[in-house]
Amino acid sequence: MNAFSTEIIVAGGGAGGVSAALAALRRGRRVVMSERYDWLGGQFTSQAVPPDEHPWIEEFGLNASYRALRDGVRDVYRRDFPLTDSARRARELNPGGGWVSKLCAEPKIFARVIEGMLAPYVSAGRLVILRGFEPTAVDVDADRIHAVTFTNPVDGRVCDVTGHYVLDATEAGDLLPLANAEYVTGAESRDETGEPSAPGVANPQNMQGISWCFALDHVDGDHTIDRPAGYDRWRSYWPAVWPAPMLSFSYPDPRTLGVINGRVDANPPEDPLAIVADQSKVPSGPNLWTFRRIAARKLFADGFYDSDITLVNWPQMDYFERNIIDVPASEAELAFAEARELSLSLLYWLQTDAPRGDGGTGMPGLRLRPDVTGTVDGLAQAPYIRESRRIRAVTTVVEQDLSFATRAERGAVHYRDGVGVGMYRLDLHPSTTGDNYLDVSSTPFEIPLGALLPQRMINLLAAGKNIGTTHITNGCYRLHPVEWNIGEAAGALAAHCLDSGLAPHQVQEADDRLEAFTSELQRAGVTLRWPQIGAY
Repeated sequence: MNAFSTEIIVAGGGAGGVSAALAALRRGRRVVMSERYDWLGGQFTSQAVPPDEHPWIEEFGLNASYRALRDGVRDVYRRDFPLTDSARRARELNPGGGWVSKLCAEPKIFARVIEGMLAPYVSAGRLVILRGFEPTAVDVDADRIHAVTFTNPVDGRVCDVTGHYVLDATEAGDLLPLANAEYVTGAESRDETGEPSAPGVANPQNMQGISWCFALDHVDGDHTIDRPAGYDRWRSYWPAVWPAPMLSFSYPDPRTLGVINGRVDANPPEDPLAIVADQSKVPSGPNLWTFRRIAARKLFADGFYDSDITLVNWPQMDYFERNIIDVPASEAELAFAEARELSLSLLYWLQTDAPRGDGGTGMPGLRLRPDVTGTVDGLAQAPYIRESRRIRAVTTVVEQDLSFATRAERGAVHYRDGVGVGMYRLDLHPSTTGDNYLDVSSTPFEIPLGALLPQRMINLLAAGKNIGTTHITNGCYRLHPVEWNIGEAAGALAAHCLDSGLAPHQVQEADDRLEAFTSELQRAGVTLRWPQIGAY
């Protein structure tokens, strides 16, 4: 058994974990961070999800550290890739020309930049990364955590880490039950939260589906995968909330619940530089190929890419048959296996049965790209988990704090303890108890420090999707830049408390102490307030 003693423990090396570690390290603190998968970065990398961002991300509404990440990705392409002259000159270079984000790029490039941001601290011995480890036990005495045990599930190795502050940046809030911290799962009732869109009765098992993403290109030849064992099941699967069988090009419009009839046209002739990367301006029924495209061949030297590369995270692969949180391990493993099978069934359907524009069926030229996801089988290293356990927080963000229907021109609630900003619609995917999409227009919102603080625990901070949101507001606080911002605030707060000798709750409760901390955030390039802009 290995043992480490550090100042700050960060469980989870996803977007929130990386930014939390960076924030603490830049303030001179020592960190031990764990990460279950090969690549650091979570949503950006091991889950292979191009960043979901607000439309103004190039101008404002982001932290300096997040801008450095985005600039670093573009720098790699400009320095190391044979871009066309027009692509190289593009100030807002979007290597994939996808319309989900103004920066669609291969996950391994995000991983490369993240590793570079952390490299100096690893070399100096200030950051220890426990790769392949996940938290399995917590030594807790009343309201304080003393140590976390991490285990490698492959070879059984164990590491015990003691520290002054513990940040939970896991994808599902895994430290919370281990530490006996109070938390919430699923949907709260309308009586509890006052939210207009909440159900009448709470349901802790009502959680958004997960997705197991994969990357594709389209080249000559037959690249059809082996028929998945459960293909017949998924081929006939027709959820009650769906307008057609799941494996089809007809699916609900998340905003209206009307029917979208999509398509897949691989390697379209349009100029990727002409793509409008703003989801609010893209008409229904798009070409799914360009939705999350991460390499647009036309932006590079002739013949450098044989094909575009697209990242498949489409409605047809949302898995919501079983829950993965607070269920027996065997049931969670079954859910993960079925989610993988659904994704492979979607691919097999596309290769063999999907209707083509010329009247034929199947696109056998679609080819899995395991080199893009860093795996053997071509699926992402990790599932995309949209909804986590959530702490019982000092402050809980509710729908009426930021819904445009309730706030309108007043904008989202201004929190006295704001530590960052975010923007996305209240976007919930179909859930494990049969709910369809829920999509509510929001206003640009703030992140209250109180949402990172458990009501009782003294030295545990939420640093990801596990903050004090509800089932509904999780829908807009779970995206890449918001999770990064949450992590940065958590890491900075832990370092600030070590410097000042104060507890996190003491910083949040007193105006003068809070101002000292938020001033420090501002000096580090954290955006605390939005300019006056409209709804999304």
